[in-house]
Amino acid sequence: MNLSYKRISVIGGGNIGTQVACVCASKECDVTVYSSRPYAYDGTLEIVDANDCITTGKMKSVTSSLKNAIEGSEFVFVTYPAFKLKELAEEMLPFVKRGMVICVMPGTGGAEFAFSDCIRAGAVLCGLQRVPSVARLEQYGKRVRCEGLRNELFLAAIPADTAERIAMFISSLWEIPCHVLPNYLSVTLTPSNPILHTARLSTLFRNYKDGKVYSKNPLFYGEWNDESSELLIACDEELQELCKKLTKLDMSNVRSLKLHYESETVKAMTEKLCSIKSLHNLHSPMIQTNNGWIPDFQSRYFTADFPYGLAIIEDLGKIVAFGMPNICKTMDWYRSVTGNTEHFKFSDYGIYTVDDLYGIYKQ
Repeated sequence: MNLSYKRISVIGGGNIGTQVACVCASKECDVTVYSSRPYAYDGTLEIVDANDCITTGKMKSVTSSLKNAIEGSEFVFVTYPAFKLKELAEEMLPFVKRGMVICVMPGTGGAEFAFSDCIRAGAVLCGLQRVPSVARLEQYGKRVRCEGLRNELFLAAIPADTAERIAMFISSLWEIPCHVLPNYLSVTLTPSNPILHTARLSTLFRNYKDGKVYSKNPLFYGEWNDESSELLIACDEELQELCKKLTKLDMSNVRSLKLHYESETVKAMTEKLCSIKSLHNLHSPMIQTNNGWIPDFQSRYFTADFPYGLAIIEDLGKIVAFGMPNICKTMDWYRSVTGNTEHFKFSDYGIYTVDDLYGIYKQ
């Protein structure tokens, strides 16, 4: 296979990182994995699919040195959660070379701002709206189970004129179409986990307060209910209306979750989310105590999807002066139960007006 990039680095050895590393190595790329636990690897990774077929890939190296991981790399996949991106970008900056591609999977969470210095140093940033499939580690440093491969992928890049080549590369790796989006904001506002997870959590733990203990850990998707669907659809509709306010940008690829899941009503959405086989048995982010179960506020569902997901949508609404009561109510709930008021703000990057926003995303 004639791939555009051969020297690949993968930052992170978790679910998505393991999948990406194995896919790239199986296509005969030279793959280096950056992991905090390199001793857990024996050099070969495996992907097990829904039919228990196994794909293997041999790593070139695994290292806990970021310098060793990315020096000389042509293409760097970043699979860290959103709250770690800015710190990672600062650590990567001394080793960035002109033309190096930094691909964030998924590319939400304000990645375009976290990696802004890397872009100025000559790197190319790209981000996917969604990851290629559901991935769950079976053994760290060895095996990941991947199910529900998407029919197509969507990405954007900065600078924009680099996107086509990157999309062809991604398409070759996963052997599915990869389409180019008109701007990176279409990635940032993707209504995936930032609405999906936050709507579920805020209804699941709606009455939570310090000291409250739950008798069981419910299935996050398998026991999805109408209350969660109602809030999800309400937040999704607010986002769609927000996108319409951005009249100087093509936001048509920020597809409604009602279209994504082919579910126009609350009942249909509940039935759909309960029925997704690859997600059905996932439990909620909770910790078991001696007395029962409590929410795990250190889970990525909380530490990424609220402050670096839904908060971006909330803050953008303030910039365009568009009220979104359901999204704001959900963020208020998060702040009240966690006490965390730190989250993404466009003003931290000099964006105060709609014209400031257009100046960033029309480039």
